[in-house]
Amino acid sequence: MAILSQSEAQGILQKVMSFSKADECEATLSGQTGGNVRSARNAISTSGAVDNVNLTVEARFGKRSGVATCNQFDDATLRSCVQRAEEIARLAPESPEYMPLLGPQKYLTSPNSFSKTTADITPDYRANQVGASMKLCDEKKLTSAAFLNDGAGFVAKRNSKGLEAYQQTSGLEFSITVRTPDGTGSGYATADYNDAGKFDARRLTQIAADKAAGSRNAQALEPGKYTVILEPAALVANSDASLMQALMSALDARSADEGRSFLSKKGGGNRKGEKLFDERVTIYSDPLNPEIADLTFSGDGRPQQKITWIEKGVVKNLYTSRYWAQKAGIPDVPRPGGWIMEGGTQSTADLIKGTAKGILVTRLWYIRPVDPQTLLYTGLTRDGTFYIENGKIKFPVKNFRFNESPIIMLNNLEAIGKPVRVNGNLVPPLKIRDFTFTSLSDAV
Repeated sequence: MAILSQSEAQGILQKVMSFSKADECEATLSGQTGGNVRSARNAISTSGAVDNVNLTVEARFGKRSGVATCNQFDDATLRSCVQRAEEIARLAPESPEYMPLLGPQKYLTSPNSFSKTTADITPDYRANQVGASMKLCDEKKLTSAAFLNDGAGFVAKRNSKGLEAYQQTSGLEFSITVRTPDGTGSGYATADYNDAGKFDARRLTQIAADKAAGSRNAQALEPGKYTVILEPAALVANSDASLMQALMSALDARSADEGRSFLSKKGGGNRKGEKLFDERVTIYSDPLNPEIADLTFSGDGRPQQKITWIEKGVVKNLYTSRYWAQKAGIPDVPRPGGWIMEGGTQSTADLIKGTAKGILVTRLWYIRPVDPQTLLYTGLTRDGTFYIENGKIKFPVKNFRFNESPIIMLNNLEAIGKPVRVNGNLVPPLKIRDFTFTSLSDAV
C-alpha cells in the first residue's frame, strides 16, 4: 500500500476534509516502500525493509493549532484522527507567528523524481550489489563496512482552502569505508541516485579500495596553510554537517535580519545583493534538474521552482518562512531541497595534474561550528589524505584538524571541477589555496 496513486491519496484526504469541523484543516499523506543492507568486516550484518503510509492532520481554530497522526485509513480511524487534532488545537496556545493556510497553488511537474527501476528493487538486488562489493574486498584482502539504502514513495497534501499536491519520489544511496588489515589505510566512496539503474556498488568499492591501499604508511606534515583539492564528498557528504551545507543553511533571511548570521549587517538588515564570493561561484536550485530531481512543493505547500542563490559571487536570494516574508516585506522564497554549484569540465584527476604542491582530501568529518558570524567550522580529514607534487600523488599524509570557513574558502578558489551528484546535490571538486590545517590527527 506504500505507493498510492494520486486519486487514491486524494480520495483519503477528501474524506479527512469532510470530517473536519475546524476553521482550517490541512492533511499530508506520505508513504514509502524500500529496504536496506548493512555490511561490516565483509559480511552482511543487518538488513531491513520499510512499507508504510502515514497521515498527518493539522486542525486550526483561530491562531491555535493541533496535530494528530495515524496509519490506518478506515472511516472510523480517519474521523478519530481529525477529532484528536481538533481537541489538541482547542487546548493549544495561540501562535504569535500564525499564518493562514495557503489556497490553490500551481506546481511544476517533475518527470525524473520517480524511477520504477528503484521502486522495483528486491532483496536479491541489494544482496547482489553488496555481495559484489564484499567480494572485491575479499579478493584484495581488505576489510569493508557499507550501507545501501533505497526507497520509493509519494507525498500528497490537501487543505480546506483548496490546496492540492501530489508527487512520487525514489532514491538510492550507498556509502562504503574500506580499511587495510593493519588498520593504517582507509578509503571512502559514496553515491546517490533517483534511478538505481545508474548504481554500481563494485565500481564505488574499487575507488574506496584504491584509496585504502594507497593510504598506508602515512607521513606527517606540519600543520599550516596548504593548497587543497576537496573532493565533492569532502564538501557535502557528511551526516553531521558539511562546509557547503553550512553555507546553504546560512542563506536564511530571518537569521540575517536578526543579526545571527554572516549575512547580517551592523545596524540591521542583510547583505543580499553584495558580492561575497569569488565571481566563479554560482549556486542555484532546480527541482526539475534530471540529475537531482526533487519535490516541486515545500513542506508547507509553497511551490518550489528554479532559483539562483549566489550568482557570480553575489548573494541573489535568501529563503524565508511565510511569516518572516510578510513581516519583513521581502520575497516569499521557501528553503530549497537539493542545490547545484556550477563548475567546469575538469575531474578531480585533472585538478591533481594541474597542482604543483597540495593536499588531496577525500572526506571531512566530525565538523562542528566555531563562529556563526563568520561561518568558521572545525573538523578532521579522514579516509584518504594525500600529498600532491608536480601533478602527481606522491604519498599519503597523516590526517589534520582544520579550521575553515566556506566564505573564505570560496574566496580562495584556484579551480572548479565538474559537478557530480553527492547527497542530493550537484557539487564540483574544488581547488582551494591557503586552507588552514591547525594540528595533526592520529585517526585514519
